[in-house]
Amino acid sequence: MLKLNLGCGYDKRPGFINVDSEAACQPDQVVDLETFPWPWADNSVSEILLSHVLEHLGADTKTYLSIIKELYRVCAPDACVTIIVPHPRSDNYLADPTHVRPITAMGLHMFNQELNRQSMAEGHASTPLGIYLGVDWVMESSDLKILEPWASRFNSGQLQEGDIAMAVQNFYNVIGDCTFMMRIRKPAFSAASG
Repeated sequence: MLKLNLGCGYDKRPGFINVDSEAACQPDQVVDLETFPWPWADNSVSEILLSHVLEHLGADTKTYLSIIKELYRVCAPDACVTIIVPHPRSDNYLADPTHVRPITAMGLHMFNQELNRQSMAEGHASTPLGIYLGVDWVMESSDLKILEPWASRFNSGQLQEGDIAMAVQNFYNVIGDCTFMMRIRKPAFSAASG
């Protein structure tokens, strides 16, 4: 099984095929992730790392959704997809003109078919993208890197999780990076097939 470090840039990882669209980075494989299909076989990948990559891809919604479909296609059942992105309310996200799309936990949950069905049953307006696209994954963990001065105050007990959550809703630069670990679920129900 393959392990892919997609959009590696100069961050090469041992044990991974390091992939980037820029030959100048000297990746193991030069691939434009916005060109489909990707050059890997169905169900051939056990692990994917997207570290500070997904926010640069898919300015056009159709392209972004095609990227999610390709991720799903190449991944084997139970494959792990780790997505690391800057929080959309951080200077790291806002300052880079090549960032085209904020990546959030809520947005990633839209590809979880169990949550899609639950939302539909409860009459919510969220789009069941997992069902529409025939993809399915579950978020196994999320880790948010709290920035200073919030981190010191949280670590010393002056602030609780609820305080941080409220701060994130009201202020910028509370959270730096977000790390989401997704687990691929196959086979997935497809709206076209069912």
